[in-house]
Amino acid sequence: MTAVQAPPVPAVRAAGIVKSFGAHRALDGVDLTVPAGSVVGLLGANGAGKTTMVRVLTTLLAADAGRAQVAGFDVAAEPDRVRRCIGLSGQYAAVDGSLTGYENLYLVGRLYGLRKRAAAGRARELLAEFRLEGAAQRRAGTYSGGMRRRLDLAGALVARPAVVVLDEPTTGLDPRSRLETWDMVRDLVADGTAVLLTTQYLEEADRLADGIVVLDRGRVVARGTADELKSAVGGVQLHLVVAEQSDVDVMRRVLAEVGVRRPVVEDQLRRGHVLVRDGPDEVAEALRRLRARGARVLDVGLHRPDLDDVFLRLTEDGSGPSGKGADR
Repeated sequence: MTAVQAPPVPAVRAAGIVKSFGAHRALDGVDLTVPAGSVVGLLGANGAGKTTMVRVLTTLLAADAGRAQVAGFDVAAEPDRVRRCIGLSGQYAAVDGSLTGYENLYLVGRLYGLRKRAAAGRARELLAEFRLEGAAQRRAGTYSGGMRRRLDLAGALVARPAVVVLDEPTTGLDPRSRLETWDMVRDLVADGTAVLLTTQYLEEADRLADGIVVLDRGRVVARGTADELKSAVGGVQLHLVVAEQSDVDVMRRVLAEVGVRRPVVEDQLRRGHVLVRDGPDEVAEALRRLRARGARVLDVGLHRPDLDDVFLRLTEDGSGPSGKGADR
């Protein structure tokens, strides 16, 4: 009789995580699971709780309540073991600009307890993998933003962690560097690494994440694949562009009349969109009403909801921070 294998332990499993800063509850009972060999995107506006959740999972903050495990180890009870299993690349590259690229990675290896020869070999290996060989002996302070981000990500992989946490890894990068970082994340997952990705770039989550968790004011407000979340919004978006600035208010009223939610209008660009139930019928009706009121349309179109629409729908009740400051 063939033995039944137990399902693999999730790379990250958190239940009921609560964290407060004074009267402010940054995390309010968050549940999160990251299967091995997958990317889970943690989405939310500034202040939603993304970075606080990362700090709890990486042992940098103690939760007030709840329980979390990383690679099967309890974050609160076994922090040293957790740290050996994770790599962290934060919002800002943790690179020593006074050291060369090679020296940065060698130092990380030694801090992880690698012997000198092993640390040197791992540094050279990662420099080649991240296309930094030609700059290995240059001070990291002379690197471009994309190069510093690659070096920082390489540093997070020195100890071959089972779980890599990327906290807004492409903030401030140009489009080419962002695409390169996405390719690196895909390579990590192909090698079996689990990735927890926090991001405000919805396209980034759409491209990379196997599953998405949306945080708002410290609570999970939605979870699922990108397609599942888009389907949950329902309907399609009707887009219009009018010819004259004087037509914008007419367009706004017509979109409100044919749509099922509040329209979004960019006055200076003379364009707007709204969620509609069916699509073609609303297009015809909108055009009829615009013509009847003397407005001339330059462009009209329909498209399926994207993650931007999902995010706006989930947070349109005014949730999310009203104040300024870093994401907690």
